[in-house]
Amino acid sequence: MRRIPRRVEIEHEPGKITRYVKHDNGEGYVSPYAHVHPDATVEPGAYVEAGARVAAGARVGRFSWVDTDAVVGARARVGDTVHVGVRGVVGDGATVGANARLGVEVRVEPGAVVLPDELVPAHAVVRPDRKRGDYGTAA
Repeated sequence: MRRIPRRVEIEHEPGKITRYVKHDNGEGYVSPYAHVHPDATVEPGAYVEAGARVAAGARVGRFSWVDTDAVVGARARVGDTVHVGVRGVVGDGATVGANARLGVEVRVEPGAVVLPDELVPAHAVVRPDRKRGDYGTAA
């Protein structure tokens, strides 16, 4: 059985290294400057960046990326290979389908659903009662 290292360092620019720690529940990687609730699951291959928060009961799928200062609410589900953009919010109980991309400062309201493969533009608001591609704007 292959062991996943407890800590990982990534040099993403010459001389600039970002460090992550393996989350106990799911074995994904979390910045030491992020807050992930112990009851949340961060699947293998997923990353949670500095300033991000993942609440109790939430799940971040395999190979997903919760970007800087983003929030994943309580019991929210982020599918596999999803990108939650900088300062994005996935509300309590919301679901983001696999391969979706959420732009900068996107807000997925509590209970709303983003369908698989959907691209949500920056600053959009995804409401629970919307149709695919119908986005509101932040007030």
